[in-house]
Amino acid sequence: MTAPTLASLAADLAAGRTTSRALVEACLARISDPAGEGTRAFISVAGEQARAAADGQDALRRAGAAPSPFAGIPVAIKDLFDVAGEVTTSGSKVLASNTPATADATAVARLRNAGFVVIGRSNMVEFAYSGLGLNPHYGTPKSPWKRDEGRVPGGSTSGGAVAVADGFAHLALGTDTGGSCRIPAAFCGITGYKPTASRVPQEGCLPLSQSLDSIGPLGRSVACCAAADAILAGAPVTALEPADLSGLRFLVPATVALDALDPEVASAFEAAVARISKAGARIVTAPVPEFAEIAGINAKGGFTAAESYAWHRALLAEKEAEYDPRVSVRIKRGREQEAADYIDILAARRSLIARANARIAPFDALLMPTVAILPPKIADLASDDAAYAKANILSLRNCTLVNMIDGCAISLPIPAPGDAPVGLMVAAAGGMDARLFAVAAGIEAQFGG
Repeated sequence: MTAPTLASLAADLAAGRTTSRALVEACLARISDPAGEGTRAFISVAGEQARAAADGQDALRRAGAAPSPFAGIPVAIKDLFDVAGEVTTSGSKVLASNTPATADATAVARLRNAGFVVIGRSNMVEFAYSGLGLNPHYGTPKSPWKRDEGRVPGGSTSGGAVAVADGFAHLALGTDTGGSCRIPAAFCGITGYKPTASRVPQEGCLPLSQSLDSIGPLGRSVACCAAADAILAGAPVTALEPADLSGLRFLVPATVALDALDPEVASAFEAAVARISKAGARIVTAPVPEFAEIAGINAKGGFTAAESYAWHRALLAEKEAEYDPRVSVRIKRGREQEAADYIDILAARRSLIARANARIAPFDALLMPTVAILPPKIADLASDDAAYAKANILSLRNCTLVNMIDGCAISLPIPAPGDAPVGLMVAAAGGMDARLFAVAAGIEAQFGG
């Protein structure tokens, strides 16, 4: 399978080389292939609705009334978002008896308004609370890398990443609280974006942590993510001009982000930084002391435990036995926090953001590995809670640094030994989304993107 970008698909649609119906049928055929990951990548597939929507977009295009150049392209929607007429289960069985949503989430509505065709609800970690991608209720889709060995896809937007990587959809809508767009993008060899949190409205999206949640896309290029992000943010889609790397200044954080890297990750990252330097950029490796504070701030579970427990406590009292125990145990850590603890972490984060932004202000972006490790084998984590906990912490660690400073970040696939999936994270302070896309596109070009 080739890996078309949104731009190439839009060009094919405009030129009549393909139709929305053809794109949808091809995606549905891949999803239904019993030898593939379709049944695990999706919780539900909207085949007939997608066909009808595709026919509608094709008719609009023939009439010269396509709502955007991307009209008719199939998109996978994470099972965290409301879709009118469907139950939002968040990868769980606990909410299966809920009333169907009466309206689309804002993010879903904006994609539909641009003409994207919803192909189905993609699988995810239950309630989005893990960076690995395991789901005991609906199965775990495998990363494309060494698929015969059964490697984790990354989480929590596991199904969305596999859907884009395997051609089940050409874009995926995800969320990112501590890496949930970027981690699965890195583990599946695609591109994932975490915007400034306030950039995309969260109405109709089931929360994990209101303080940290962000809504972002997973695609096949920086330009794919930039176009989707503009639509999600309600902004015009403009041509992406890659930045000239010559003269740009990049900071490689020597604090936390480079610790305990798998050898393949370290090697790929070092080679990527060398290539960026060769293109004329100035690389500065220096401590970022603020990053060393984050583990302490989150010692009792941080925002995610406190805010998820507030949302789940009534459900846990009634249906805890139906939860994935590895999820419920993390949610229940919110009971360890008192009101004073929560107030303390609010104040600590405000200070952290201010000091971190001042430290990174002289640089065009931060560079670090998206994830410290390669995708572990699903079987190695299935019954070993200690191995699961260690892998989960290492998968989330680097991405969480950006969420905690309220920044924006993108993960790009970079060459690695043995074709291992390694992501390069390019990050910036909050509000720098447009500039970050240009810088990331300039870096992507160095790797043939």
